[in-house]
Amino acid sequence: MACDFEKTRHIKPMLKSAVLPIFALFAFLTIPAQAQSNCCRAQTGQVGLNVEVIANRLERPWGLAFLPDGSQLVTERVGRLRHIQNGQVSAPIRGLPHDIGVEGQGGLLDILVHPDFVDNQRIFFSYSQQEGRRYGTAVARAELDLAAGTLRNVRQIFSTDDKTSNGRHFGSRLVLSRDGKLFITVGDRGDADRAQDPFDHAGKVLRINQDGSIPRDNPFADGQLALPEIWSLGHRNAQGATLHPRTGDLWTLAHGPAGGDELNRVRKGRNYGWPLISYGTNYNGTGFDLGDEARGLEQPVYYWDPSIAPSGLTYYNPANAQIPSWKGSFLAGALKFQHLSRLSVSGNRITGEEVYLSGELGRIRDVRTGPDGAVWLLTDSDRGQLIRLTER
Repeated sequence: MACDFEKTRHIKPMLKSAVLPIFALFAFLTIPAQAQSNCCRAQTGQVGLNVEVIANRLERPWGLAFLPDGSQLVTERVGRLRHIQNGQVSAPIRGLPHDIGVEGQGGLLDILVHPDFVDNQRIFFSYSQQEGRRYGTAVARAELDLAAGTLRNVRQIFSTDDKTSNGRHFGSRLVLSRDGKLFITVGDRGDADRAQDPFDHAGKVLRINQDGSIPRDNPFADGQLALPEIWSLGHRNAQGATLHPRTGDLWTLAHGPAGGDELNRVRKGRNYGWPLISYGTNYNGTGFDLGDEARGLEQPVYYWDPSIAPSGLTYYNPANAQIPSWKGSFLAGALKFQHLSRLSVSGNRITGEEVYLSGELGRIRDVRTGPDGAVWLLTDSDRGQLIRLTER
């Protein structure tokens, strides 16, 4: 399905009150906004799918990663890490940090396997770290001893700076770039204004080295204009992230408020607008002082209104694709609408959306491309499932 992407742009008036942080003003003056590009209505997908339940009775599964042999690591938000091989779910892997705080949307979250796992056994994982009655997003690395069922040499490499008592909007997807840098998505922690504060980790995409140090080519590496870990800002709560295998660009999938969920191509030093602009509305029904676009603030590549509550994102393009007609597409999970969206792509534009499995599996939490060329899903429930999709 093709559609016209260009829209007549107009500049919304600036905020009436002087509440913009200095960094947001800097962005307005220096960075042009993208043209907004959502104009398509989702179609019901026509590809027949085989839906194979690989494992079930997983308690609130959140993150999925593959080991070199094709077996799976799955996090359960309640604070457990499992190894799944041939459908057999292991006992909980020991050695996780003791400060994982299971509160609201927090707990054990994403999981990432190092590409040289055979040599170094390294994994990364994110979680909500508890300090007393306060919580924040943290990331650790460890070595996985599968034979012993334990983690060794666990080391925290990142922790957000300002922890709070609420249990909302932790992010937190992990992606390794082509040059081995680690991207971390961090939500606004339920406090929208933090996403525009250049000296606050909340509401940002961060970029660090694998040991937690700061890459020299980060946009604010000297720490003068913003925290040196920050790659981009103005994100509400990105719970999907993937690397485009051809361009190397990071793409994220973020929750909006009441509407305005966003797919973004995340670029160095850019400001993605939350909470200054949005295509949604606040939960009390009010809009945003700058409307849905403003000079210097990036536009989403695609957005959803009403909200689908997106979580999990993959760019599906394996050489051994088990669903050939989906090659070159983004696949996004939906928690609220309980479906899988296939977004067809032309360059950096979305040209159409198809919806699959509506209401059939429940809340889709994570979406991954498997080394076998299949599409793999996690469903979010007390009896969550690991599911494999192929073409029928």
